[in-house]
Amino acid sequence: MDNYYRKDVYDLEKTSEIALKYANIIKAIGEDENREGLTKTPERASKAIQFLTQGYKKNAEDIIKGAMFEEAYSEMIIVKDIELYSLCEHHLLPFFGKAHIAYIPNKHIVGLSKIPRVVDVFARRLQVQERLTHQILDCINNTLKPEGVAIVIEAKHLCMMMRGVEKQNSLTTTSAFYGTFEEAQTRNEFLDLLKLNSN
Repeated sequence: MDNYYRKDVYDLEKTSEIALKYANIIKAIGEDENREGLTKTPERASKAIQFLTQGYKKNAEDIIKGAMFEEAYSEMIIVKDIELYSLCEHHLLPFFGKAHIAYIPNKHIVGLSKIPRVVDVFARRLQVQERLTHQILDCINNTLKPEGVAIVIEAKHLCMMMRGVEKQNSLTTTSAFYGTFEEAQTRNEFLDLLKLNSN
């Protein structure tokens, strides 16, 4: 069995610049940035925030275009339970959950793994769930040009759970529909397949 090894590459100048800012934040909140447990924290945090926002460097439309195939299939295709992790742009706290995406092809299909990759491109940015929902839908619609696209995102937001109202069991659901999914029958078929309440 081969050993798995992963190496993330970071720009040294940018990493140092961001790390310095994190060190200043640690100091500003009353901690000792030179304490043993914190000496490497600014660099780790710098690399973490770069990883969590790597979507700015990627083009979601190129991902779809790289795996489009002509196909006569014209029924609904659903990729559901796509895990997503993002950062709320208001507090820089995570929100996480699942995306459920469907489309009805119009002469072209896309490799199934590309749909979760599109989700990651937009999720790995500073976001609000509402914008994230529409960015994913618009990207698939504008690039693949299907008969219709549907997306539902269910997520928990730590900005509501850890601070503010501190509601631990709240779940935010957003949805967007285009083309044939704007018709009640098709939309309800999609929602029924997800076992979600369409009311």
